[in-house]
Amino acid sequence: MAQEKGLGQTADRDGKRMRELVEKLNQAAKVYYQGKDELMSNYAYDQLYDELQGLEERTGIILGGSPTQRVGYQVLSELPKEAHPTPMLSLDKTKEVSALEEWIGDQAGILSWKMDGLTVVLTYEGGTLVKAVTRGNGQVGEVITNNAKVFQNVPLKIPFLGQVVLRGEAVITYSEFERINRELPEQERYKNPRNLCSGSVRQLNNEITAQRNVQFFAFALVSAEGADFHNSQKGKYEFMREQGFHVVEYREVHRDDMREVVDWFSERIVSNDFPSDGLVLLYDDIAYGESLGSTAKFPRNAIAFKWADEVAQTTLLEMEWSASRTGLINPVAIFEPVELEGTTVSRASVHNVSIVKELELGIGDTIEVYKANMIIPQIAENLTRSGNLEIARHCPVCGGPTRIHRDNDVEVLLCDNGDCLAKKVKSISHFVSRDAMNIEGMSEATIEKFLERGILHCLGDIFRLEEHRDAIVEMEGFGEKSFERLVRAAEIARETTVARFLYSLGIPNIGPANARMICQAFGQDFDRIRHATEEELVEVDGVGEVIAQSFEAFFAREENGATIDDLLSIVTWQEQTSDGGGQEQSLEGMNFVVTGSVEHFANRSQVKEAVQRLGGKVTGSVTSKTDYLINNDIASNSSKNKKAKELNVPIITEEEFIERWVTEELRQDLGIQ
Repeated sequence: MAQEKGLGQTADRDGKRMRELVEKLNQAAKVYYQGKDELMSNYAYDQLYDELQGLEERTGIILGGSPTQRVGYQVLSELPKEAHPTPMLSLDKTKEVSALEEWIGDQAGILSWKMDGLTVVLTYEGGTLVKAVTRGNGQVGEVITNNAKVFQNVPLKIPFLGQVVLRGEAVITYSEFERINRELPEQERYKNPRNLCSGSVRQLNNEITAQRNVQFFAFALVSAEGADFHNSQKGKYEFMREQGFHVVEYREVHRDDMREVVDWFSERIVSNDFPSDGLVLLYDDIAYGESLGSTAKFPRNAIAFKWADEVAQTTLLEMEWSASRTGLINPVAIFEPVELEGTTVSRASVHNVSIVKELELGIGDTIEVYKANMIIPQIAENLTRSGNLEIARHCPVCGGPTRIHRDNDVEVLLCDNGDCLAKKVKSISHFVSRDAMNIEGMSEATIEKFLERGILHCLGDIFRLEEHRDAIVEMEGFGEKSFERLVRAAEIARETTVARFLYSLGIPNIGPANARMICQAFGQDFDRIRHATEEELVEVDGVGEVIAQSFEAFFAREENGATIDDLLSIVTWQEQTSDGGGQEQSLEGMNFVVTGSVEHFANRSQVKEAVQRLGGKVTGSVTSKTDYLINNDIASNSSKNKKAKELNVPIITEEEFIERWVTEELRQDLGIQ
């Protein structure tokens, strides 16, 4: 009886733990796949997943909704849904090279990067891209055909005329991730390239997708009607490359050289610009691989390899709380320096309060740290779990009270003080930034000095600096010339576009593209824009319910209304156009692609701005709808030049573009040389 009782208690304990793990892992997956935040690190997720899998194997019990039985989280959006002809299965995985050697046996294999983005299935008919569908939950995906057409490197037409179906990974590089996050309002920024890519690929407006420079790497040819690959996966890869696809980097491998080839990949991961979370090993012999069949979740012709993370133990010294202009206060762990993947690290973002609580962090705790994907420092585990860390009760900048807010099932820390210096500095910095009012010379350091000296109390004071001439010219780093340049820059910025002004206000979730689309929809009438209702806003392309609600709430606040009224008494609008620019719409209805280096403009983004202010559109890929490709190197053999020549799209230089369309007024406004 005692033995039976003991077994019963063990079963109860196992069942309770399995239910906890299923709930915790599913919640983490929901936040990860649908939101921009995360509840736990990848390392912690894998640890809990492996624990659950072990319990399932030992008990023989699999709970309904277990993440071990599904491929991905069911996505929610307004995009059309479509069932996959056959389920898209996940891959079994290992962290041991010896397991790869045993798995491959006497067969030849193909070892390639396992890219960390969003899997997409492309279908071509008669040589033309006709459909693109995301992986979704493995059974049903979202149709993103229009978005896939503006990926940087997806061919819209291929030489092969039979039906072709292939799979690949849509990714955003680390460098693009950093650039895009810098340009986004703080509350819109993404935690990692994978989340950014998911959000970019699944946009309802593919103009936003085009701006994100999504790249596509083919990794599996599902079918190619009538083609013969001589029973070789390598033959499939070569076929995809011949059709113009960027194919995931791969190496042929055998049991004898497996470790050497894995090392070859591991040496390159740190210098790669694209995110990856391991490798994929595939049997080269197609028939042999297919003969093995699959389990309910895994195909047997491939296996994933994840590097065993280099983990170092260290001591948590302090938690730094970093404030932003939105009031969000982010925790950053400071620990005794350790060597990881060849570099010294001493700090790691903990992202939010939920992770602080999940790890039960405390000062002096012994923690394990690692680099996610061998790049981003994160806390893997807390061995002490003292839980004595106090969540900051006061803002580190203004000293005002903080509060914990639950957002998308994640707890975050906020500063409620509207007069917080950090909020003001970040808010004014955003207002004067290049894509907003574009006031040169107003650095964060200058803004902070002006705030401390009582020169700035609100945004409108930027245009009243003349009242403080004596105080400013006596400040360190300033003089008459610096003061005059700053006043002149503010004076020039007073004449602006409605779209720039709208973006400059720092409305949560409103970026430059959203601002332009809202202004186009409401006819440049700012009074109408500021009183737009949620129902009216959701009718605008690219504006969903969340954006509409935050937009309406922003203008409903009395203090914001007073700030805007003050600014409206100062600024003047440039000549109104369909996109908020101040020029005659000579490019209305025309589509441009910009590539290569520029000489007269500051960068390609400024070329894009000029096109938009003249009424045109800029896309990321050359298609049959493109009117002109702007490239100073007309003779180059770049993919965009080749595509333009193939489609008879005229290629013009930057100078030709300026001479044909850019007015003197616009040249002066943009500072074009």
